[in-house]
Amino acid sequence: MTAHVPIEAQAAEGIIRLVLLRHGQSIWNRDKIFTGWSDVALSPKGKLEAEHAGHLLQQANFTLDCCFSSTLQRASETARIVLSAMALEFPIQKCWRLNERHYGALEGMGRLAAVRKFGLWPVLRTQIRYDGEPPKLATDDARFPGNQPGYAGIHVNELPQGESLKLAAQRLQPYWRDIIRPELASGKNVLIVSHKNLLRTLMGQLDHLSARQVLRLKLATGRPLVYELDQALKPVRHYYMDKMP
Repeated sequence: MTAHVPIEAQAAEGIIRLVLLRHGQSIWNRDKIFTGWSDVALSPKGKLEAEHAGHLLQQANFTLDCCFSSTLQRASETARIVLSAMALEFPIQKCWRLNERHYGALEGMGRLAAVRKFGLWPVLRTQIRYDGEPPKLATDDARFPGNQPGYAGIHVNELPQGESLKLAAQRLQPYWRDIIRPELASGKNVLIVSHKNLLRTLMGQLDHLSARQVLRLKLATGRPLVYELDQALKPVRHYYMDKMP
């Protein structure tokens, strides 16, 4: 295992830190409901997870220069709690491109109810295939983002009726390339608070993983994952804060 290098020494060596954080537990995580773009709140446990994540980063003397989150409250509220715990005050930059993958017509349903309505394979393929798309929403469904005021400024053709992991990864790319990556390239330490599937696809990109490897990635709620990047933004190593080397 690589010997631990103090945070201050890392900065002197030109190491850039990217912190990936899956939001704290939401009420639908707790109740095992397909969530996607449904804007549900953190559970009480989720709020505690977010606060703990902030304390972990603070105790390690991490410095952060900017923070990005999805537009969904479970992510933006997690980001707010983390920054408050670290006594940091700067704007949280929110973007729909960091939203969770859209689960289409499965959103708001438990697993058993979804299987009963759509059958086993249409539900299972969304979870075991990188290109597996869920049953699509109709464009007149209230759950379709095009019918929600928060997405009024986005062209309807860009808004998903249901996404595979592959499509969610493609949706993320313009924001990563044009907004987040330049901040890292300028030497800033960045926190991204997002969702399991979006963060898995980003980890796959950073570590050059296959689709099969991305599907095997696990991400617990409220557990900061730190990527140390060199000046070319290539990962040197990564680790969870609660298992900091």
